[in-house]
Amino acid sequence: MGKTKILFISQEIAPYLPDSPMAILGRDLAQTTQDSGYEVRTFMPKYGSINERRNQLHEVIRLSGMNVIIDDADHPLIIKVATLQPSRMQVYFIDNDDYFHFSPDKRLETVSSPEDNDERQMFFVRGVIETVKKLRWDPALIFCTGWISALAPLYLKRIYQDDPSFANAKIIYDLRPENFEDTLDPRFAEKLKLNQIAAEDLTLLGDAPVDFVALNKLAMEYSDAIVQTSPDVKPELVEFARNSGKPFHEYDPSKEDIASMSADIVDFFKTLID
Repeated sequence: MGKTKILFISQEIAPYLPDSPMAILGRDLAQTTQDSGYEVRTFMPKYGSINERRNQLHEVIRLSGMNVIIDDADHPLIIKVATLQPSRMQVYFIDNDDYFHFSPDKRLETVSSPEDNDERQMFFVRGVIETVKKLRWDPALIFCTGWISALAPLYLKRIYQDDPSFANAKIIYDLRPENFEDTLDPRFAEKLKLNQIAAEDLTLLGDAPVDFVALNKLAMEYSDAIVQTSPDVKPELVEFARNSGKPFHEYDPSKEDIASMSADIVDFFKTLID
């Protein structure tokens, strides 16, 4: 049967971005999972600040070339890949000039055009899902870290629920404190509906502008389980997770170093897929 497959959809991964708690988690948790005997693939955006030559990224021609439709406009999807040493873990990059090639000194959470953050999420998540389908690589578990991954649970449960690549996958959303500025575009829900999402799937959002808290609640609503990997998560979100009725792995201050936290989370994975 081969190894159980686990997909990581990450906002940041070291060393492709400077070390931060999220970037280190993006690297170390995936590596610990691979070292535990699982087959791992991980995706992140190809930010303009990532040096392709230094990090040995190359385009995967057979995966590139499709268009992702956002708000009735076509956006070309470019897929690049690198191999993280020494673990030889493959990292795939979702690339597009419109959404990820801003000023090199900027990173996603400090992008100067936050009004694009809704479409940036839609493009990234749709790009990851379509690429995994092309790879014919069927994950048993999908771990989503960072707000840019927050639409993955909704898309997988409402657009791709009958796709054999994802029909049996368990989706985990990771609660983190890294925020985005202001609120998403007022047409956020309208754009989702253009992407095959029904109005009743978005009732949790209400009529107010969608902020970081609302987006995270939407992600948890469509996840199968929730993990908290930082002590600094907004209490409202922790409470929502506790009341969700879903398996919730809360932050454990006795395992705050990344190695013990990663091992603990991999043990949580086992309870969901074994």
